[in-house]
Amino acid sequence: MNIDVAKKSAMSLHTDVNSISSHSLRILLRDKDVECDMRYVNSAERKEELFDLNPYGETPVLIDREMVLYEFYPVVEYLDERFPHPPLLPADPIGRGKARLTIARMQRDWMLEIDVAIEKDEQISDELKQSISDGLTALSPLFNHQLYFTGDDYTLVDVMIAPLLWRLKSLGIQLPEKAKPILDYADRLFAREQFELSLSQQEMELGEDI
Repeated sequence: MNIDVAKKSAMSLHTDVNSISSHSLRILLRDKDVECDMRYVNSAERKEELFDLNPYGETPVLIDREMVLYEFYPVVEYLDERFPHPPLLPADPIGRGKARLTIARMQRDWMLEIDVAIEKDEQISDELKQSISDGLTALSPLFNHQLYFTGDDYTLVDVMIAPLLWRLKSLGIQLPEKAKPILDYADRLFAREQFELSLSQQEMELGEDI
């Protein structure tokens, strides 16, 4: 299957070929089984066109008929509300709040800096590498007792962390042996058909040595 050839659809996503935030949204769209035209932005010329849709000229940008949305989290919230099945947040308000806070912290602490480095074709800092390694290692014991991040149900938190786990090797992050449970969890995420279908060609190449 050539994933760069998208179906004609009323919805389209302008998506970077390798950013974590864009990848998360592609996974989310696959999980929701939404027909969406994936418009890959992989050149300066294509990025310049985004200013007509987004005053910051950045991906991701979602277009749903007359609706144009940009910035990562508003797009996530819109898609989850627009397509409520399958539900990807816990049923109770406290569970939903905790899941949203986890996503916001991952975005602020890790994902945003990674996406900036990817955009500039630079390596992330040693401090960030250590933060990610320590953080994931500390989380690892969770997966001795549950399948997914918040329990045995797949949620938006899993959608958000999967692209990071896919990029660990390319980011120069080697987890210690005691982090094996989280690596097994990563393998469960990668084995999902929706994850495989979400990958750009560049992202497929990142996983060749995993």
